[in-house]
Amino acid sequence: MTTPLDTGPLDGEIGPIARLPRDRLVEAARLVREGRTYSLAATRYPGMPLFPGHPPFQVLNARTPRGIRVAHAQPWGPVNDAGLGYMAEYVMATSHSGAHMDALAHMTVGDDSHWYGGGSADAHLTDAGPVFGDASKLPPFFTRGVLVDAPSYRGVDCLPKGSAIDAAELEAICAAEGVTVQPWDVVLIRTGYMGLWPDVEKMAAHKTPGPDISAARWLLERGVVATGTDTETYEVQPAPVLGVPANPQPVHTLLLIENGIYLMESLDLEALAKDRVYEFLFVALPVKIRGATGSMVDPLAVV
Repeated sequence: MTTPLDTGPLDGEIGPIARLPRDRLVEAARLVREGRTYSLAATRYPGMPLFPGHPPFQVLNARTPRGIRVAHAQPWGPVNDAGLGYMAEYVMATSHSGAHMDALAHMTVGDDSHWYGGGSADAHLTDAGPVFGDASKLPPFFTRGVLVDAPSYRGVDCLPKGSAIDAAELEAICAAEGVTVQPWDVVLIRTGYMGLWPDVEKMAAHKTPGPDISAARWLLERGVVATGTDTETYEVQPAPVLGVPANPQPVHTLLLIENGIYLMESLDLEALAKDRVYEFLFVALPVKIRGATGSMVDPLAVV
């Protein structure tokens, strides 16, 4: 008999993954048979490509051995006759830098700027960020992962700029790969975009392919708890169908805002695709920062 995870009183801020049955964790662990791991994140660095609306990624020295010496600083207190030094830095960046996961409070909709679980700007947005559904509530992920490799299915290296992946194609790719998407899964959709990293010009020429609203409905119907792509926007942009009222990101709205399905972006799925690894243990441990709207992650696929 399956039982839900013990998540305490904050289930409304966590989403459907709060009900992940314990036996699914055990089943996911059994997918590890060879002991091979795949990192699903590229290195972050100052000047790295980012979504245009985000601030740049910066690493700035705050302490250096020479700075300590010149300032005659004594951070340890006692006299330092050994010339012991250290380095410490500021990392100034949005939590949406590189491979990352959106917190449930990342996106809002409507005149009241509401988000999943009952959060709203008037009630829950402070000067230090949201206090409901923020990154401090992000859960750990330890479940079955599935790779949907769209460019390999189409016989190309990378999908064209603005190319949509619809529900029928997701179904066909899974059939070709011999996998079935199941409840509690994390589904990762490759477009080939990170195969161009970090060539800004090549990336711009293939910008924002991804799943459309029909694909989002397909994932929702199968009970996934999270999904990710290798682009900065997850969904195809511009959206082929804006709907009424017009919405430039209908996939984010359906999955993240309305249903609490976590979204990941800028994942590096190239090694998985090269080795044709379509089913694996997916592990991600978001950084819990109060008031943040997402978390940089370095997820693992393990087989």
